[in-house]
Amino acid sequence: MGLSCGGTLGKIFLIVINILFFLLGLGLLIVGALMKTNVKIIKDEVKPALNTITVSSYKLGNLTDNLSILLIIIGVFIFLVAGLGLFGACCQNRCMLVTYAVLVLILFIMKIVAIALWFSMKSEVEGTVKEGMLTSIKTDYVDHRLNSTNEISNSWNYMFMTLDCCGVNAVTGPDEAKNDLRKSPWCTTSGACASTQFYVPPACCQGVDSSNYLSAPSACKDGTSGINSKGCYEAVKDEIESHSNQVIGVGVTILVIELLAVIFSFIICKQSADEKVV
Repeated sequence: MGLSCGGTLGKIFLIVINILFFLLGLGLLIVGALMKTNVKIIKDEVKPALNTITVSSYKLGNLTDNLSILLIIIGVFIFLVAGLGLFGACCQNRCMLVTYAVLVLILFIMKIVAIALWFSMKSEVEGTVKEGMLTSIKTDYVDHRLNSTNEISNSWNYMFMTLDCCGVNAVTGPDEAKNDLRKSPWCTTSGACASTQFYVPPACCQGVDSSNYLSAPSACKDGTSGINSKGCYEAVKDEIESHSNQVIGVGVTILVIELLAVIFSFIICKQSADEKVV
């Protein structure tokens, strides 16, 4: 006695779905790799400034970097588990199918927890990251150059150029009320701003890079015009959200497929057992 209509449908479903799992696992691996190489806020030059900000006892720069590594690991795991399910379904091997179902169920629960943690972390990011960035600017930003002896200042300057931003809130003029950087040691203690050479770091000017930032237009450095229009808090937030939406979209799709895969695996196992009894 062969599989019933439901069991046959489940077998076909598992074969097709686990082929897709191969592709989805590969997709997560690629997304993680792209995040590792392309997400601007985890570049080595930018991370020191973000690591001055703590979210749930984790340094923000390291946290975003570790998320990309986690995606790569999950992608590889899904890729391997899909092979187990594919061979188990083709051969109607109960041991392989039960192992596959248990692993998928564990992965399903882990993803639910991960998504819940992400939304929890996201709400905390909204409340604490901006304050942490402001504190970092006010206490650690001391130099407008990229190669100064102060690593955090260098990192902020790289962030200004990499994310096309300036300050924490958008800088709209030279006055203190319009420019977060006026409260930094660069303006209050020592630095080009304190000596009234200029009021906006050259790295904040539109269109500059590491080779020509010191030659930025005077109108920009004076805080008059040509400043990057976005604040760095908004730029970091946009960068995180643009990539998290991709990850969540892939993750929810996988969750639905995983739940169906577990159900059909147990259906095939039960009918295979009944077939042997008969």
